[in-house]
Amino acid sequence: MKTENIKTFEALKKSGYRSRSIKEELRQNLLEKIRNDDPAFEGIHGYENSVIPELERAILSKHNINLLGLRGQAKTRLARLMVNLLDEWMPIVEGSEINDDPFHPISRYAKSLMEEKGDKTPIAWVHREERFFEKLATPDVTVADIIGDVDPIKAANLKLSYADDRVIHFGMIPRANRSIFVINELPDLQARIQVALFNILQEGDIQIRGFKLRLPLDMQFVFTANPEDYTNRGSIVTPLKDRIGSQILTHYPHTIEIAKTITQQEARLDSRQTEMIHVPDLAKDLLEQISFEARDNEFIDSRSGISARLSISAFENLLSTAERRAVKNKEEKTLLRFGDFLGVIPAITGKIELVYEGEQEGSAFVAEQLIGDAVKTLFTNYFPKIEKLEKSSEDNPYNDLVEWFFAESGFELLDDLTEKEYKKKLDSVPPLNDLIKKYQSDVSKEDSYFLKEFLLWGLVEHKKLNKYRSAGGVQFKDLYGSYISGL
Repeated sequence: MKTENIKTFEALKKSGYRSRSIKEELRQNLLEKIRNDDPAFEGIHGYENSVIPELERAILSKHNINLLGLRGQAKTRLARLMVNLLDEWMPIVEGSEINDDPFHPISRYAKSLMEEKGDKTPIAWVHREERFFEKLATPDVTVADIIGDVDPIKAANLKLSYADDRVIHFGMIPRANRSIFVINELPDLQARIQVALFNILQEGDIQIRGFKLRLPLDMQFVFTANPEDYTNRGSIVTPLKDRIGSQILTHYPHTIEIAKTITQQEARLDSRQTEMIHVPDLAKDLLEQISFEARDNEFIDSRSGISARLSISAFENLLSTAERRAVKNKEEKTLLRFGDFLGVIPAITGKIELVYEGEQEGSAFVAEQLIGDAVKTLFTNYFPKIEKLEKSSEDNPYNDLVEWFFAESGFELLDDLTEKEYKKKLDSVPPLNDLIKKYQSDVSKEDSYFLKEFLLWGLVEHKKLNKYRSAGGVQFKDLYGSYISGL
């Protein structure tokens, strides 16, 4: 509600506006959305039957909320989307530092102004986007930052004594009155600062440099925390934890389909990239599988989490690798190649925390291993399973292909081949074409080339072929021939 005519307290009362607390506001607007089957948290995927129902119950219960989960689980995004549950416009006493409600003023300034002007008190309007405040908890945060302090410059300018409460400069929390206030990474906040939040959450009292002010602040607090923080850097002090109504556990996507939806939504792509590059569905699945593999990899500290940002950054890198090659070859269109996945390694190495053994191996080695593990996991979705132990009498579907590599001196796919050269190179392997026709006959011509490379990498991961990375590309050889050349 906002009209151009409502500029005074008198006009506000005549309009029929009724004041309500922010928690009541969130509750009523959420109930309206539930009645109308409108999604309250659009753009959040994979939480429909877990996190979102719990968050909605917390809002309906008028609770302050702690979102507890590993990095990259949309905790801050959820908090920001709560803004959409606020009324679009909120009236305040014009000039108020702390968004005073005209019906219930709490600051000295607002009370004095309303005593002086009564119904003629000027009203200003605040949009809901301005009712979201966020603070990252860092060790250097002080009580003055979040609660307030005495301002000597104000005292000097107004010629006031330090005994006068008008010398107080309000911190972030009082200025966020009647708003959503988010403190990210709460355990990083020093214990003495967490203690300063006790009374604000429970009684609404704040104390600044000896001034005890009764300010019944109207706040919706949302905290975020990482479970790992409880042991590594700090903890949430017990009395503060006790004052947080609901603690909600977040999680990573449970399926590749959900993960793909998130990546496609969040990746910042240039329109030229999407028009220029054909990306097979298998490539998208493979990209997401890398994150799933990372969460179970022995070289990676799973407790620190594998953020959804890994897949998002990797997808951006993947398309940029293909785009760079196409532009270099002066081509308008290109197919995504399996070799382009080597371009995502920088996106992986910066987003994984390695244990000691992983540090010894190196982040680039671990990243390549993740790509290989993803290939191995998805391989049986497309081609017959390769057993670790096989009887020599058994007919192996891959024998012809392996024998072809034994007969050839070497097969190399260079990174910067033109589209024509790339297709010709893969088409020159008859057993490879036969396997695609036999087991993936429905695949489109465009996708078949990526599938051919995927098959070769799958045989490498199952120890049927060897691959060697050279400065300009990847060379595939049979195991026996590689051994002989090594001797």
